[in-house]
Amino acid sequence: MTKAIKKQALGRGLSALLKDPENDIKSVDDKNADKVVGNIIELEISAIEINPFQPRSNFNEESLRELATSIKELGVIQPITVRKLDFNKYQLISGERRLRASKLVGLTHVPAYIRIANDNESLVMALVENIQRHDLDPIEIALSYQRLIDEIQLTQEQMSERVGKKRSTIANYLRLLKLDPIIQTGIRDGFISMGHGRAIINIDDLDVQTDIYQKIVSQNLSVRETEALVKNYHEGLQPKAEGKPKADSAFVVRETQKNTFNDYFGSKVDIKVAGNGKGKITIPFNSEADFNRIIKLING
Repeated sequence: MTKAIKKQALGRGLSALLKDPENDIKSVDDKNADKVVGNIIELEISAIEINPFQPRSNFNEESLRELATSIKELGVIQPITVRKLDFNKYQLISGERRLRASKLVGLTHVPAYIRIANDNESLVMALVENIQRHDLDPIEIALSYQRLIDEIQLTQEQMSERVGKKRSTIANYLRLLKLDPIIQTGIRDGFISMGHGRAIINIDDLDVQTDIYQKIVSQNLSVRETEALVKNYHEGLQPKAEGKPKADSAFVVRETQKNTFNDYFGSKVDIKVAGNGKGKITIPFNSEADFNRIIKLING
């Protein structure tokens, strides 16, 4: 008998132990707990519920189908991890992709490590194991770090120890959450990279952030080109040296000029001028009807 067959038989034997009401294991101190906790068990998929603390929210369908094909040919090579909730009831800690793919090929059982943990421990294990083992997108990783801070009160130093990442690396992920939500979605969907996001985050104005994001996508700019764009923006905001005026230097929009715009559009128009003389005029509107009113004014 091969090791694989022995291992599978052992898992099924332990599964039978878990289904015996007289051996309902609820803590590591219970009888036979040492035979179950930390061991690989063949669990019924129907007895496993999805972990509500799962940080991954996007599952690529094509990738799942590829994994399902692999599982159909070779089986589930890496066991999932679950925690015991009640008699013959378990909650997934990590391995949702493997569980989903197993369901796709019609498996009724999967190999699983059994753990006993409270909600906080389950959250920490789920977040840490996913950060370490899965190809989460940068925003999902950032959100996982933020949850460890908000819900478990871990410091960046403590997170560094738990996940084996440098504190500076964790800080770089967390900074992505300061990006405009549209840009965060762009990173999650793969329109731009984390490198692009790290360049854009150096701009505080969310409107300017989205303008640059749109240029990156429409012009297919590289990270280096994006960094240059951000640098030029900051240089444009710097005050020019006195006595050396330039034709395209910043000018001051007088209050009377602002009032002209306000009166014409019937809204409080925002006017911003950068150091290089370029600027932006923002016309707010309160409803679709108000928007259509402004369009008519512009079209004359």
